[in-house]
Amino acid sequence: MNTAVKAPEFIAVSHRDGVATITLNRPDVRNAINDVMRAELIAAFAEADADATVRAIILTGAGKGFCSGGDIAGMRARLDAPSGEVAFNGWKRQKSTHKGVAAIHGVSKPVIAAVNGAAFGLGLDMALSCDFIIAAQGAKMSMSFVKRGLVSDGGGMYFLPRRVGLAKAKELIFSAKIVEPEEALSIGMIDRIAAPEDLLEQAHTWAKELTIGSATAIALTKEIIDKTFERSDEEIFALGREAQAVCYTTAEHRKSVEDFLNKVSK
Repeated sequence: MNTAVKAPEFIAVSHRDGVATITLNRPDVRNAINDVMRAELIAAFAEADADATVRAIILTGAGKGFCSGGDIAGMRARLDAPSGEVAFNGWKRQKSTHKGVAAIHGVSKPVIAAVNGAAFGLGLDMALSCDFIIAAQGAKMSMSFVKRGLVSDGGGMYFLPRRVGLAKAKELIFSAKIVEPEEALSIGMIDRIAAPEDLLEQAHTWAKELTIGSATAIALTKEIIDKTFERSDEEIFALGREAQAVCYTTAEHRKSVEDFLNKVSK
């Protein structure tokens, strides 16, 4: 018996020219993350990672916001839970949150966050977990967790210092200040700014530029370079040797070398 596959409820996916665009699709709540959306997001990234025709991924939001953070219903449920269950329930929810962020950060293809509007709390953490960030003029970003008596729980304490430095990361997290694109660009928090109407097209063009080379080489490079702050130079050198040995065996490498040798021999 055939079982119909249920279409995602809160995630939309489109493909063009080898680029998958994954859109957070709860515009009525500025794309706040609930459990269903998180599961759909993980599935969408896994599918894009497994699809050989997908060379790069864009993550964006529907409507006026990128992502306003965690869903308010989850906050209410936490307040209503019996005191003896709060910690363990929170621990389980955090595991789910971290699976979602890991799905974005760990994908083997370049990922661009196209921040089309407000990215607060977990929403900003998710953008920071991408390889690159392009923000629309007028977008607002904030590590807003302390306003709710919380710590950054979506990887921001890991990703933000790597972008802006330790002291600036502490300032942004402790103050929960709202950062606009011009300041974010100046401190390295984001990489590019676009007019709102051009955001996705510029992200798509950028994604294409990042995929002109070998998909194998890009995947291996990303896997290694993401570890460089935690590993010693010798460990990175060793990982590089192993990756290069794999690259030597690929059809992409062989073809590029043959094409080059044919060109210079003429």
